[in-house]
Amino acid sequence: MRKTKSAQERFRESIPALLRWYEYNARVLPWREDPDPYHVWISEIMLQQTRVEAVRGYYERFLSEFPTIRAVAEAPEDRLVKMWEGLGYYSRVRNIAGAAKILCERYDGALPADYELLRGLPGIGEYTAGAIASMSFGICVPAVDGNVLRVYARLTAYRDDIRAESFRRYVRENLAAAMSEADEATDERSAPGTSLPGRVNQAIMDIGATVCIPNGKPHCDVCPLAHLCAAYAEDLTGEIPRKAEKKARPVERKTVLVIRREGRVLLHRRPGKGLLAGLWEFPNVPDWRTSEGAKRSAAEVLAAACREDFPKDGRTAGSSANTPRMRAHRLADCRHVFSHIEWEMRGYRIEVDEGSADGSDGTFPEYAAGRDVPGAPGSEYVWATAEELSGVYGLPSAFQYYKA
Repeated sequence: MRKTKSAQERFRESIPALLRWYEYNARVLPWREDPDPYHVWISEIMLQQTRVEAVRGYYERFLSEFPTIRAVAEAPEDRLVKMWEGLGYYSRVRNIAGAAKILCERYDGALPADYELLRGLPGIGEYTAGAIASMSFGICVPAVDGNVLRVYARLTAYRDDIRAESFRRYVRENLAAAMSEADEATDERSAPGTSLPGRVNQAIMDIGATVCIPNGKPHCDVCPLAHLCAAYAEDLTGEIPRKAEKKARPVERKTVLVIRREGRVLLHRRPGKGLLAGLWEFPNVPDWRTSEGAKRSAAEVLAAACREDFPKDGRTAGSSANTPRMRAHRLADCRHVFSHIEWEMRGYRIEVDEGSADGSDGTFPEYAAGRDVPGAPGSEYVWATAEELSGVYGLPSAFQYYKA
């Protein structure tokens, strides 16, 4: 009678199978070619919520501009954000900046070869600390993310919600034990970046990304773990992993105002806390507006943002004595999905001419800064040239559609 393998045996026997597969099937990625701790750190933070294909270019540009941790610590925040533009989840780059300053103050500008110390840095959780520790320092610790949870949920035919903390802890503990046992049993002592713990973690990542995929039917016919996989044996790969249904994201409607004057566009800096904290944006107001409503909202924004002379340069705040004549051009609608909310956006390009509130067509009496004006009163606004919009001011992905 064939003996059924225990979950612990499946974990233990998965290690040599993963290493054999990885030797011939590893993805070629720039941060693997040079597993410097700083490089691994930046790549792993960029890869959070972002596809590998999208990260390559950002990774190379970021390291070109900031080749060391000290360069990050000394960089202006606006420049770091600009180099992150388009990657989204901008708290990630702010955490990188905060961690870089700590590293320069405490560790001479280098990441420590210690899992717990890595965990104590801003923005570095269990997974990222495990990735850096194993790939760069050869420390025997797993890097457990969604790919790892999916692979081992199928391997052990785990039938409950894989996002449960109890399952994450179970996988982490069993994988760490299996990894340590394999590492102690080998006589091989590899160079940094090719150690057994690093290769095991990267092998599982690659299996999860290319074979035991999250959407669609997994490629069990080419999986090196198929002979160990309980879900495969029980024909459950289509049902596992299981996830509890998420609540529907709330939807907010916004009208985006691309206010232009003499080749410059008006930008507003968002508040320092909350969604897209501290980033530049096109002024926007709640709900969808008609063309006339958009012009009225633009007039309020201008009253809050500009002095009487509508200066072209520098940041200004105050009230306008004269409301300019303006024309509104409807832009296409756009939808942006955040992790916890969705924006349905209607855009208008507002062309502004100098003028006074003379009641002629297209002008409106002066408006006090109303409740819908972004950040009023005392907000930070700037008139930006096309070159500055391209090279200086970082604009979140939500507004990129209206950038052209």
